[in-house]
Amino acid sequence: MQELINTRRRAGFVGRRDELAAFRANFDTRPEDPEHRFVFHVHGNAGVGKSSLVGELTRVARERQALTATVDESVSSVPEVMETLSRQFARQGRPLKALDRLLESYRRRRYEAESAASLAQPEQGPTAGSLAVAQAGLVGLGMVPAVGALAGAVDPAQLARGTDQVRATLGARFGKAEDVQLLRDPLQVLTPVLIAELDRVTADAPWIALFFDTYERTGPFLDTWLHDVIASGRYGSLPAHSVLTLSGQGTLDPNRWADCADLVTEFPLTSFTDSEARQLLTAKGVVDEEVVRNVLRLSGRLPVLVSTLAENAVRQGSSDDPSSTAVERFLKWEGDPVRRAAALDAALPRQLDEDTFTAALTADASRGHETALYGWLRTLPFVTGSGGIVRYHDVVRVPMLRLQRTTSPSRWRAAHNRLAESFARRRETAAAGMARWEQREHDPWWAERLEETYHLLCAEPRTALAQALADGPWACSNGGEAARRWARAIAEAGEACGDDTLRDWGGDCLAALQDERRGIEKLLSRLLSRAELDDQARADALMVRAECLSDAGMYDAAIADFDQSIDLVSDRPRPYTGRALIHRARGHYEVALEEHDRAVERRRHGVRSYWHRGETYRMADRHDEAIADFDRVLSIEPGHVWALVSRAQAAHSQGRSEAALADLELALNIKPDHIWSLVRRARIRHALGDTAGAWADLDRAKVLSPLNAWIVGERGESLRQEGRHEEAIAEYDRALELDPGYAWALGRRAMANEALGHQTQALADLERALALNPSDAWAATQRERIRADTP
Repeated sequence: MQELINTRRRAGFVGRRDELAAFRANFDTRPEDPEHRFVFHVHGNAGVGKSSLVGELTRVARERQALTATVDESVSSVPEVMETLSRQFARQGRPLKALDRLLESYRRRRYEAESAASLAQPEQGPTAGSLAVAQAGLVGLGMVPAVGALAGAVDPAQLARGTDQVRATLGARFGKAEDVQLLRDPLQVLTPVLIAELDRVTADAPWIALFFDTYERTGPFLDTWLHDVIASGRYGSLPAHSVLTLSGQGTLDPNRWADCADLVTEFPLTSFTDSEARQLLTAKGVVDEEVVRNVLRLSGRLPVLVSTLAENAVRQGSSDDPSSTAVERFLKWEGDPVRRAAALDAALPRQLDEDTFTAALTADASRGHETALYGWLRTLPFVTGSGGIVRYHDVVRVPMLRLQRTTSPSRWRAAHNRLAESFARRRETAAAGMARWEQREHDPWWAERLEETYHLLCAEPRTALAQALADGPWACSNGGEAARRWARAIAEAGEACGDDTLRDWGGDCLAALQDERRGIEKLLSRLLSRAELDDQARADALMVRAECLSDAGMYDAAIADFDQSIDLVSDRPRPYTGRALIHRARGHYEVALEEHDRAVERRRHGVRSYWHRGETYRMADRHDEAIADFDRVLSIEPGHVWALVSRAQAAHSQGRSEAALADLELALNIKPDHIWSLVRRARIRHALGDTAGAWADLDRAKVLSPLNAWIVGERGESLRQEGRHEEAIAEYDRALELDPGYAWALGRRAMANEALGHQTQALADLERALALNPSDAWAATQRERIRADTP
């Protein structure tokens, strides 16, 4: 069947002969040949047939026995690209097993990190370094926009100042996202494995052909990474028999790709020639000269229009032109007025499922026929999508929107208001029972909110802008990708309703987010510089910017923003908690507790204020008060895993190991794969003499997070406590390979070396540990003790 389908498609594909010939000929030149090209770039305006050409190029590659994979706009991050490539190679019998395992580990840890972030941001950890690195891992995927705008803001040296408490608290905050290296820069970890796996599984294949379609959508987060993969050697070297094809509307960034000019062949596409358009019409059975001339005139020989009008002509057999508008030309041969109206209505939303389609319909005659109409709509040539979600091709949708906006502004407003109400109901359903702050951290709520915002802006661009901007800080608090989606909704609403203010706002925000290190901070600063924000929205923006600055270790600037936020709106607990966490990270526990008290006084719902205060009490060794706060959290939310874990820590510090074990058992019953609980239980089991149980927990933790330096270091410590010093040193070595800034592991390795009589190595480790963390009193004491004992 697939062979027959491919044969039909090849028979129906017309034009682009020069491009196909150049691509095919490239497989006849060896990679060592200077004439060989490693990259092809297809580009042109919407509707010129880029995706169709990519499909044909894919078939050419397969004819040459190439292993192929295609990526399109369905992905939103580099790790998702890797998952897509891996799935497609697996279907061709070449699974990328090592990459799959690492991606699965990454997904688990990121899920745990996001779950922890919904409870607190930041959660715990006394140093700027550990918080900054943790935040960088949480808000994104490395070095690309879909990754998070703060990912590059962390100074790697900050991580080096960690201590035992930093590692423990980092674990408490992120659980499965414990591997700082992977969270800080996942691309650096994942990409070499991808390249190595491609090299391994394709060694006996003549070619590898990778296609990146709709690059105008994916380029913002793919471009830097893909250029580095191809040209920089940062992650290793792709197999020499790899050929990559990029396809998008714009040209490649000359600043980034200038060094690849000799590697890239450009395929700029424009409209069909007259003969190519006629060839396509003949292939589709349109041969009547009057109809052909009419199609050529109406389509402007734009391939997507030629195809659409040709199929309508075949179905209806008419070439009358009842309207001069572009939309009427698209629907020229659709004689059913209900279908015509439905097609226009369905252009209003940015994307459709059947519920949205039903809400968009205006004609009474459509009622009761929604399912059938939606099924018909999905068959139209300019409607694409999968998984129940479809969207119009921009070439078709844009003139449809313009027609409706200019023909009847009142109907335009009414339709968009009706759609906004529909998405508002869906939004309320998605987050029923949640507090305001919980809703704004809930992805389904945000998805509906953005569509609601888009339609409100289309209906009343000036009056709806203030509320749209008020959502900006909350979008930023959810990371770079959420902020981009929010900004894109404003920009696209501006295009749809022809409003320059919306276009400029959306464009400015998207431009700010291009800064991979400080994009969110810049976006919030732009919001704060504009007068459209009311006091509540301005307070939100200051609070979220303060959290960004705090996560980056810029504590003084963060405090200033928190202060301003409180001056504007003083009855919210979150900015007081933010100030408390900064004081706690600086070791100023009493000042931090005063701020926590203010947060608790203003608490109206949730457990965040209590949990943070309990953590500060615990870190200040005020364990009874810490346990009281954790008890309060658990009385409100009995399944709060982090409160159970924190209470277990406090109980263990009081010498109540059995109570601590009971809490950890409860936590692990709720989350069996909770790494932090496993490692803490292992420590307590070791202290109680249950060596077998302790190692079972550590082995389980290692399976869940094999690249986690903290877990490896804990295994080394267990070995050292058992007197197995050489084995302990091997584990410490591995931990330091994973995280060279792990000062705690250096200190413990020094103790193992001393036990073996290696005082010189022990002193060297302690010197390194103190260079990384000069305030480490324990390491300084051990150094002086060993110096005094050394002849």
